[in-house]
Amino acid sequence: MVDFIGLDPGSPQDECPAVYVDPVTGDFYQQGRVVTDPEVLASISKHGAIAADEAVVWQPARMASILGEAVYGNYEPERQGPGELTFERFLATAQRSAIHVEMREGYGDDDPAFQRWRETGSTEYDWSVWAKLIGSAVERGVTVRRVRVVSEPVTDYIRWEHAISDGNIDAGEELRWLPRRQAYDLLLPGADLWMIDHRLVRYNFNAGDGHSLRQYEYVSDPRKVAQVVASVEMIWDRAIPHAAYSPS
Repeated sequence: MVDFIGLDPGSPQDECPAVYVDPVTGDFYQQGRVVTDPEVLASISKHGAIAADEAVVWQPARMASILGEAVYGNYEPERQGPGELTFERFLATAQRSAIHVEMREGYGDDDPAFQRWRETGSTEYDWSVWAKLIGSAVERGVTVRRVRVVSEPVTDYIRWEHAISDGNIDAGEELRWLPRRQAYDLLLPGADLWMIDHRLVRYNFNAGDGHSLRQYEYVSDPRKVAQVVASVEMIWDRAIPHAAYSPS
């Protein structure tokens, strides 16, 4: 067990940096971005070797007061952090833009609405929760985009997604489709992702059968995010608007 001391007050993501203390030993635990800049690492190495099981962690100067609380032990006991970063809180940090890139041919076949479409052709789907979530973002000025990279001929799952996609658009999304044959020369992400304001990327990972593993990787290092921005914008520019795309 560790005591939570505080999060970076300047970080809107709520996942890092953070400081913790072991209440028994008084040892410190720091959560933050792992430093990979070779110049910084070389400079630090002049003062002491960085062992194979060690990492240099960056924390901003504005964390000084929180670090001070950890050092002097003058923090309130039983503080509680915000907990796991939900998608709702993640999207709530968006100020200008949010884009979702989908790379798979299917996301599992156990959705009742998907099964109903297969059996009857019904495009009925409950969009109420999603419409409220996206509508709230759009109302505060966030542009929400979605692009699906698909193989043709498309799978039944993609055909179903296309059939119900008016719900995405009605919620406030801009939607495009990119046939994989037209994306062969692009650097495509290795997993589905959401990107917020060109500054924070959330990758989500799926099992081989398409089901979500509920496992996510967040990237905020500007050098890594810049690569994603370039890739995603090229995908978007080449993709076909929903109204003009017909799945084959």
